[in-house]
Amino acid sequence: MGRIRARNSLDDKRMDIDEGIEGAADVGPYAALVQEQLALVGEDPAREGLIRTPERVAKAMQFLTRGYHERVEDVVGQAIFREEHRNMVMVRDIELYSLCEHHMLPFFGKAHVAYIPDGRIVGLSKLPRLVDVFARRLQVQERLTEQVAEALDEVLAPLGVGVVIEAYHLCMMMRGVEKQNSRTITSALRGVFRDDARTREEFLSLAHAKLGA
Repeated sequence: MGRIRARNSLDDKRMDIDEGIEGAADVGPYAALVQEQLALVGEDPAREGLIRTPERVAKAMQFLTRGYHERVEDVVGQAIFREEHRNMVMVRDIELYSLCEHHMLPFFGKAHVAYIPDGRIVGLSKLPRLVDVFARRLQVQERLTEQVAEALDEVLAPLGVGVVIEAYHLCMMMRGVEKQNSRTITSALRGVFRDDARTREEFLSLAHAKLGA
């Protein structure tokens, strides 16, 4: 009985691993490339543990690069509202995950996004979604930061926009210089965030403040 339970438990885990694979768009061509890649690194693509790896990798890449098929307008939708609030609105510590376009290795961290409305505000949940539209592509952090700021500026036409991204890059941690604790910080400023020193200082202070401080 113990062996039967163990086998059923293992089967359940396999079902969990495979969950969500069926029903996605055709990934055959990409899966074929992954199978070839496995052979090139010295593996046996026919080995039990690797049989479905090409399909899983292909579908994972579909998910990780889904931003290519998303538009800012669709993500924001109807969530723009008339409001005379004229002070800074900020959502900080937005988790982000992206892929470096140079080595296709992940980089991950947090984005801090703020704006000062000029008669219109956007639903708060749309700011993390806006970050994901651009993060879920092959990226460099510098461009990602600028794209988020530019998109918010175009959608809302606010008095100013500020974006700071802090991220760790596996291309620096797992290979190359192999520096485990280095963090890259980039910023993009528009309008009063760029032109007014006090607004800029307030934003940067809030972006880098420790929670509870």
